[in-house]
Amino acid sequence: MNRQSMLPATARAVRVVAHRGASHEHPEHTLAAYRQAIADGADALECDVRLTADHKLVCVHDRRVERTSDGRGVVSEMTYAELSALDFGAWKGAGHAGARVLLFEDLLREALAAPRPVGLAVETKHPTRAGGRLEAELVRMLGEYGLADGSTGRVEVMSFSRNALVRTHRLAPGLPTVFLIEHRVRPVRPPYATHAGPGIDLVRRDPGLVARLKAKGLSVRVWTVDEPQDVELCVRLGVDTIITNRPKQVREQLEAR
Repeated sequence: MNRQSMLPATARAVRVVAHRGASHEHPEHTLAAYRQAIADGADALECDVRLTADHKLVCVHDRRVERTSDGRGVVSEMTYAELSALDFGAWKGAGHAGARVLLFEDLLREALAAPRPVGLAVETKHPTRAGGRLEAELVRMLGEYGLADGSTGRVEVMSFSRNALVRTHRLAPGLPTVFLIEHRVRPVRPPYATHAGPGIDLVRRDPGLVARLKAKGLSVRVWTVDEPQDVELCVRLGVDTIITNRPKQVREQLEAR
């Protein structure tokens, strides 16, 4: 164990990752949300990725588009052109109307163009009709930008699916992977996972989970942490990364400590 890992949580830097961008203020997965997150000091940008019917990698959380757009349909059954015709901003309010579906490549370029190093935490969504093609396309895209070997430390891949993590490792052994946990309390380290991502509800119910995960050699990213008392809990437990819809407020709270 190195010296840094033994320091109290208040003495260590806690990473702040913007969940779908600064999504409390802007529609999730939009350039406005991600640009705001960068301006707010987020260390990394979290996104969900799916494949369209014509194999474009897009940033959309839900299987269907009804919640976040003015359209109807299943993402995997729609072409990129069909998705581009929808408004992905109006649901957040009139002031956000006109936002279009975001290509993962455009988000990647935005992160790389930031005035300081900004990482990406990419969740591959399963189950999906794309199956393993989703991870294959993601790794291919990262390879085009020299990010697939993990040497830059700019990208990590997350999933609730163990199979997805195994596929990612086989395609890009150097990429860090995060095993997301929503309901499972007993920590079991899946093959190739380097980080664990429990939800804040789970951490509240079982605070000792963080220590047990760390004992298995996993660093811990907790989602989605928006309330000040939950930020304090995460710091007290020694969480390494906080994933939040409110990156500015969380960053300010951490700096105030």
